[in-house]
Amino acid sequence: MDTIKTAELDHDFIKEISEEPGAEKITLCFNCTGCTAGCPMADLEAQYNIRKILRMASLGMKDEVLNNPYLWYCTTCYKCQERCPQGVQNVDALLKIRTIAVKNGIMLPKHRAVAKLVIEYGHAVPINDDAKEKRKKLGLEEMPYTVQRFPESLDEVHKLVEITKFGELTTE
Repeated sequence: MDTIKTAELDHDFIKEISEEPGAEKITLCFNCTGCTAGCPMADLEAQYNIRKILRMASLGMKDEVLNNPYLWYCTTCYKCQERCPQGVQNVDALLKIRTIAVKNGIMLPKHRAVAKLVIEYGHAVPINDDAKEKRKKLGLEEMPYTVQRFPESLDEVHKLVEITKFGELTTE
């Protein structure tokens, strides 16, 4: 990482994050490492460290945080939040940061692809002919009770996409 100059930090970033109830508590972190020590993702990926991401955010390192690929590694199990002696709502803060990233057009390609599936089919995992066949072999109905089973519901999904401008957020 390059040298960090305090004049280049975005001091309003923490205010933006703090709009999420509970997220303002990230400034209470005293780096006890309880969150990272209990994180299942940190066990799988040595570079993932939620504490570091939130510390960078609280310092105002907006560009570095929003463009950090590890921002998307959290599985939202809430184990870190439950372990925090300061009551820091790590996951809630991280979700707010992800929201800010998406609003700034920053999204991993795989997430963008899933978003496009939701917009097109109303479901992140569309049911294709192969899936229908497998469901029949298992004694299940071809179509599960999702939007795909009720095409009129897709209109409702499209209304939500339009109202929330989700489609605009997920295009490159």
